[in-house]
Amino acid sequence: MATPEFITALRRKIGHDELWLSGVTAVVTRRAASGTEVLLVRRADTDEWTSVSGIIDPGEQPAVAAEREVLEEAGVVAVAERLALVNAQPSMAWPNGDKARFLDIVFACRYVSGEPEPADGENTDARWFTLAEMPQMRMTQLERIDAALHGGPEAKFER
Repeated sequence: MATPEFITALRRKIGHDELWLSGVTAVVTRRAASGTEVLLVRRADTDEWTSVSGIIDPGEQPAVAAEREVLEEAGVVAVAERLALVNAQPSMAWPNGDKARFLDIVFACRYVSGEPEPADGENTDARWFTLAEMPQMRMTQLERIDAALHGGPEAKFER
């Protein structure tokens, strides 16, 4: 995955120490004749199917970051309509020794236009899946999708 410049600059100062980062997940849906479809991308680094996600740039509004990431990663225009889930993720470590922990802000997003494609090299595939055809995914990904599809007007969060 491409590392944002502001993180590269921080790493020059703090090395591999754990960073606390804000991230977004965009659960993009559209209505089709076959029912509700969910946009998923296949990550180049892990080969896993996931919703679109990314790091919020300094000063960027979270909903804007979600919409930007969908366009950058999947070539699709979407509008963030509802905050669905907010939670802190477990600590992560990369092969180079970098550590980070993410505050994940999940948005339910509405499809506007565009055909899915792996637009920026971070993914090897991007496509729509009906709920009956969803590929194998981690439970955390399924929880994000469920919160976006079946949540009420209020966001879910853990205590």
